[in-house]
Amino acid sequence: MIAAIAGTSVNAQTKKSMTPTATVVVGGEAMFPKKNIVENAVNSKDHTTLVAAVKAADLVATLQTAGPFTVFAPVNDAFENLPAGTVETILKPENKATLVAVLTYHVISGTYDFNALKELIKKGNGTGKLKTVQGEELWVMMNGEHNIQIKDAKGNVANISTYDVYQSNGVIHVIDKVLMPSM
Repeated sequence: MIAAIAGTSVNAQTKKSMTPTATVVVGGEAMFPKKNIVENAVNSKDHTTLVAAVKAADLVATLQTAGPFTVFAPVNDAFENLPAGTVETILKPENKATLVAVLTYHVISGTYDFNALKELIKKGNGTGKLKTVQGEELWVMMNGEHNIQIKDAKGNVANISTYDVYQSNGVIHVIDKVLMPSM
């Protein structure tokens, strides 16, 4: 599964769509489009739990590869709103496989910015499907003119609060809930 992430190649069309130069502020820090996902995420004060989880899952090197990736990045509050003890439990070394599954459920191969997600939803007559790197699906749907929601395998719905944070190897969308696979 992780090898599949690292093996993803960047085609010319994807590189062309990843050329925006706008810097977006996330977690009080500038996210620079010339840096990769990990290089930017470590600076966001809103994503310290996510960064710690990525490190514990040994996914740092993978998320620094060429990609491209679309990452739905839950903020710290999203992790805090999980049932008591969940974060502590999945961060234990003996639960690494579960942690990897949860984190890779937030990653899509390819670049899906707001416009690409909106087009996917339109083509799906109101609901678009995305296959995650973990192997299961997420569903995206519009909730207003400029609000996309993501539904996970357990029926939980997350809102994207910050769209199109371009990276050198993909795009990040900040979300308000942790997405959970069916496992």
